[in-house]
Amino acid sequence: MLSLNYRDGRPIYEQVRDGLRRLIITGAIPPGDRLPSVRAMAAQLAINPNTIQRSYEALEQEGYAYSVPGKGSFAALPQDVTDKRRGELLKQLDAIVQELAYLGMSRGDIAARCAGRGKEDTE
Repeated sequence: MLSLNYRDGRPIYEQVRDGLRRLIITGAIPPGDRLPSVRAMAAQLAINPNTIQRSYEALEQEGYAYSVPGKGSFAALPQDVTDKRRGELLKQLDAIVQELAYLGMSRGDIAARCAGRGKEDTE
């Protein structure tokens, strides 16, 4: 399900959060499905349960998951992902676009990249 990269500079909880977010977004964990228990996930990845709990809390704050006391954590429905998260992502996108423009990339090239064209330049 998830794998960790110990050479990655990001903290383990961020890797777990990002991996689960990716599974939720792609539909590998369908909306409403129960996420693995904290203990089961910790045992599977051989890490501290507190690390998994921190990842789940971050997913809840971002709107990708919700918890039901006594039942566990579940993948949120797409409409449950908050406007706040969209706003955060748009701020990041704005900063990236601004930096790309500063580095000399034209608006047309940036727009083409956003439209899914021009991927071969960096891959």
